[in-house]
Amino acid sequence: MSQTPSSADQALHLLALNPALDRAALRDRFTRDGRIQIRDVLKLDSARELRSILANQTPWGMAWSAGADGPKALTAKEFAALAPAERQRIGTSVQTAAQRGDYAFAYARYPMLDAYLGGWMPDSPHDIVFEHINDAPFLDLVRQVTSIPDLVKADAQATFYAPTHFLSRHNDSHVGEGWRVAYVLSLAPDDWKPDWGGYLNFLDADGDIVAGYRPRFNALSLFRVPQDHHVSYVPPFAPVGRCSITGWFRDS
Repeated sequence: MSQTPSSADQALHLLALNPALDRAALRDRFTRDGRIQIRDVLKLDSARELRSILANQTPWGMAWSAGADGPKALTAKEFAALAPAERQRIGTSVQTAAQRGDYAFAYARYPMLDAYLGGWMPDSPHDIVFEHINDAPFLDLVRQVTSIPDLVKADAQATFYAPTHFLSRHNDSHVGEGWRVAYVLSLAPDDWKPDWGGYLNFLDADGDIVAGYRPRFNALSLFRVPQDHHVSYVPPFAPVGRCSITGWFRDS
């Protein structure tokens, strides 16, 4: 008789790390640059299944900010209930704020931490993955690469950057809340083109891009915070969007 895999077994499968990772070399690069993108971080079948879950089983809500008007977020149900005119108003306000140079963003999201604590989808793959981002071996990998052994937990949100979505320049300066390292577990389409935008770019004081990470399939980006960065605009002609799981690892 077959048995249903336990939640722990399912999570470990979804976050099965690539055993070939050279952790010492990754640590040296992070120490030198304060950032890194680890390619092929998960076993291939794990990454494929996780991407499928995000793409097909996630109730995407919406997050946005338009200068002083924000940040704001709606669940999938709340966003679906908005009248078309209100959706248009939100989109226009975000674009207007960005034109002024104010802090602005728009992207689809599923707040995995809030959903977990609120029991939105008990025992869902999203809940299971969230638990194991906060447990070994994933947390140990981050501790080893960053040389920060006192990292104790992470929050998480699933994000989907579709055409017209972006996240303007900011630096994640919430160090008082224990933020030490930001992360992006990228599960983008295999053949994401540079012209489709959605890059995680790092900026110096003059606004020059000093490093940029293309949206990739099965890549984990880690970077110390605070650090100036943005997610570049995904243009209307991009045929698809890109999924990821993002958040911050904390020491308290």
